[in-house]
Amino acid sequence: MHEPSMPYVEVTGEATATAVPDQAVVVLGTVTEGPELQPVQAENAAISARVIESLLQLGIPRENIQTQDYRIEPRYDYQNGTPIFRGYRATHLLQVTTGNVEQTGLLVDTAVARGANVVSSIRFAVSRPELYENRALELALRNAGQKAATIARTLGAVLSPLPGFVQELPRAGEPVAFAASELAPSSAAPIQPGTWSLRAAVRVRYTLAR
Repeated sequence: MHEPSMPYVEVTGEATATAVPDQAVVVLGTVTEGPELQPVQAENAAISARVIESLLQLGIPRENIQTQDYRIEPRYDYQNGTPIFRGYRATHLLQVTTGNVEQTGLLVDTAVARGANVVSSIRFAVSRPELYENRALELALRNAGQKAATIARTLGAVLSPLPGFVQELPRAGEPVAFAASELAPSSAAPIQPGTWSLRAAVRVRYTLAR
């Protein structure tokens, strides 16, 4: 004969840890177009160099300025389904990381003033997310334990001191604060980082006894 299985209670716990972002990651760059390849490349390279130099002058470390995308594409117009060659397009996008989030608006304005004509994304993050991941997970486990204790108390049962099963549930990805393909220059762009949140969720099972 099989022993009767122990009664149990299974609950989910959720919690969110919040922080003020201490990093901004901006993707911006230059798109140039023209009928001939070499002038298009040369113009793009010159503008990109000016943008990079202006970012260095702001105090952005060179290692925090990285090429994210560089490509050259032919341009065509279509008339009655027939492609007509119009020239070339060169794109050079830079990923710029700064530890001074208050500098983000100035960073964007400075790059645009020196020739950048695309800002594809701006996002805010924290430099040590694992601290907040662990905090959110701790709070989620406490939340699950409180729920299980309430259920056990209501049933007049005794909750096991340790859960017999714990599973971390998938969580949503990090939010992106801004995303835009073409931004015009502005004076001291009012870009606000807000708060950075990370949600944790767990499924927990406790056995019950009389």
